[in-house]
Amino acid sequence: MRLKGKTALITGGNSGIGLATARLFVSEGAQVAITGRDQTTLDAASQELGPNAAAFRSDVGNTAERKHLFREMAQHFGKLDILFANAGVSNLSPLGNTTEEAFQEVIHINLTSVFFTVQSALPLLRDAGSVVLNGSVIATLGQSGYSAYAASKAGIRALSRTLAADLAPRGIRVNVVVPGATTTPIWSRRPDQQAGSDIAKARAERIANRILLGRFGEAEEIAKAVLFLASDDASFISATELVVDGGTTGSPLSGPASRK
Repeated sequence: MRLKGKTALITGGNSGIGLATARLFVSEGAQVAITGRDQTTLDAASQELGPNAAAFRSDVGNTAERKHLFREMAQHFGKLDILFANAGVSNLSPLGNTTEEAFQEVIHINLTSVFFTVQSALPLLRDAGSVVLNGSVIATLGQSGYSAYAASKAGIRALSRTLAADLAPRGIRVNVVVPGATTTPIWSRRPDQQAGSDIAKARAERIANRILLGRFGEAEEIAKAVLFLASDDASFISATELVVDGGTTGSPLSGPASRK
């Protein structure tokens, strides 16, 4: 088992990529802590993950809650080997119709709180540990309507490289996993994109047709990339991005829609 004897914290571990990663980490021998803002999904995730996982209700974007979380982490785990800063939002920010507050909320949750999550974890992180940040292909694609989200994820790319330099003296590696379109609950949170609706199905088909491999990724596929970066298999990898997007960014004009 690749994570036997190690401890990990996954923010936003109560659903989607975070929960899939928690499942995989537990199966690979780790003791895992997950966080989330919704107590119901946290309880369900905790029950599913079993005795080798602990769930903490916490909004890492809230300073007081974040400080409380790491006090609990220190008492419960003592030290951490792995931090997966996964929590985030993908709110739209259409040009001409976005308030400053809405824009700043995305930046705060996706970027500012990630920096302070890593900073808060420093006293607990063991030397030679691993930090993995969650990026996005949207930082590269220039997709309309996602200015705040794209800016936040481009910031994650730059942040990871600086953090890697800061933490290199302790042997702590910092990397970014970069998912493409992935099947997670986040797709159904907008009122016009409820899972199973005709609009949602048409949108999913349109996106899949632009992906080189012709389909969405699965959360478990992203989790395997996070596992690699978190494990000793990636012991000489730091300050880099691992793109898991079915070829979207590498070959953007070669999806099924382009081959017809």
